[in-house]
Amino acid sequence: MTVTALQADAATDPGALSIDPLAPAPRGMWAGHGVRVARRFDLHHRHNHREGLCTNRFCVQRRGNILTIDHDLTPDELCDELAVLLFDELVETGAIRGRSEFELAFTGVVRSTVDGGMAAWLRFYRNSLRKLESGTTAFAPIHQHAAELVDGPRLIDLGSCFGFFPLRMARHGIEVLATDLSAPTMGLLAQVSDRLCRPVRTLSCNAAAVPLPDGAADTVTALHLIEHLAPELADAVIDEALRLARRRVVIAVPFEQEPRTCYGHVQRFDLPALDALATTVRATHPTVTATVAEYHGGWLVLDR
Repeated sequence: MTVTALQADAATDPGALSIDPLAPAPRGMWAGHGVRVARRFDLHHRHNHREGLCTNRFCVQRRGNILTIDHDLTPDELCDELAVLLFDELVETGAIRGRSEFELAFTGVVRSTVDGGMAAWLRFYRNSLRKLESGTTAFAPIHQHAAELVDGPRLIDLGSCFGFFPLRMARHGIEVLATDLSAPTMGLLAQVSDRLCRPVRTLSCNAAAVPLPDGAADTVTALHLIEHLAPELADAVIDEALRLARRRVVIAVPFEQEPRTCYGHVQRFDLPALDALATTVRATHPTVTATVAEYHGGWLVLDR
């Protein structure tokens, strides 16, 4: 699982924490919502504070409502896989708690590693896309498989978050609309898209109520989105995807023993759960065929 899954509830939940990815910050530092992140340039000295933790790459201290994170990551290390490092060293150890702190820590590491908001995110995007498109990151096979399943020249991606998949498809000449409820994230993607010369249109909206006409795209994708949603809301998103798609809907989910709450997961999927979901879709949409498969997680492909 990588930070592509940071969609969390941002695709559908208006109450999700709003983070401005381009907010001004001092050199080597970033702070927001009670989380302070700083890049460490000197040698590491272990902290003796009873509520502190030192890991291979991070020093974390919690005093009252303030969480302070120091790190030694370099610009070359900024990429989508940062989520795995944060999970292994800070979530599993209990140093950060819940989805909001996870997202704040992630943003803080990116912003404190490279000076300047846009410069930091461009480094993050370029590093991530290079790894995803060269197949050297864990999420790469998922994007590759999803790309192979896209049918037609017009694509809508639901819950796009950083928008790596829309950017990938734009590179191959697909007309792409990326959607997410987070307006700051969609604003960042629009700016990055221009600078990378990969044209992606963006729309800030609820994935269950996209303000577009029926059949607005050939294919609609929802990659690692519905595991963030309660079953009834996931059903509403699938119905909306089918309304928007002229040809195909592609849904990908992770297979987990337990939902990872730091990523905002609230549903657990396996093949039987996907089969049950496919049965529900066939019953409510008799003209739709539903195919379930396993490949680096689960896939539900809906065709008219």
